[in-house]
Amino acid sequence: MKEKELTELTDQELLDRKKQQKSSKLINAVLVGFCAGIVIYGVVNKGFTVFTFMLIVLGAWAFTRWRKTDEALDNELKSRNLNEK
Repeated sequence: MKEKELTELTDQELLDRKKQQKSSKLINAVLVGFCAGIVIYGVVNKGFTVFTFMLIVLGAWAFTRWRKTDEALDNELKSRNLNEK
């Protein structure tokens, strides 16, 4: 089942998503940090390889995707005048 668009969600569903967003930011930061650590380790030990390049691209893509999702949720909350609790 596809997720509903943010504009189709009720106010309570949006607030629930905001709570989930706060907890998922920590997980996202750990994943990006883990990828960065692997990249640094790989560059130090074996130099710049295709694998390190792919991890950099994957980390950048994931970071921008998460940021856009967070911004869209925040904008929808602001447009409905819902306060963050």
